[in-house]
Amino acid sequence: MIGDRWGVTTSETLRSYPCDDFVVSPTLRAWRGVRVDVPAAAVWPWVAQLRLAPYSYDWIDNLGHRSPRQLEGLPAPQVGEAFTTAGGRKLGRIVSVDPGRQLTSTIMGAFMSYVLVPQEDNTTRLLLKVVMQTARWAAPGLSVGDLIMARRQLLNLKKLAERNGPRH
Repeated sequence: MIGDRWGVTTSETLRSYPCDDFVVSPTLRAWRGVRVDVPAAAVWPWVAQLRLAPYSYDWIDNLGHRSPRQLEGLPAPQVGEAFTTAGGRKLGRIVSVDPGRQLTSTIMGAFMSYVLVPQEDNTTRLLLKVVMQTARWAAPGLSVGDLIMARRQLLNLKKLAERNGPRH
């Protein structure tokens, strides 16, 4: 499908993600990934901080409010709490969490897993998989739209983690 992969290897698309447990036969499957040049422990707080803001194109999905550029010291995410906040409104919910390893949420009918994979060189692969049951004709458009927003989000999280985290 157009726009279903960005920054991921074939093996990363073949692995199991927690979101797979929530949608049996998804019509939309999309994978995104980025290498972050700090250990997973420095990336995780930024993933957990998605609860405060989308970290994508703030002028689109956060009504122009800038996503925080410093860590706010949030407690660990909990199943059932809001996934994110956009334009002052809490959206979605967290459905699975393994602190330091993965955060899975649902929003607008989609389920998504953010997975941190530590690498031998003290870097991290930050992977995102999105699955959704939708009309087949809508899936390509949703995939491309998600690609644009998710790519920006992952690159922003990478930049913030690398700027603020310990170097390897």
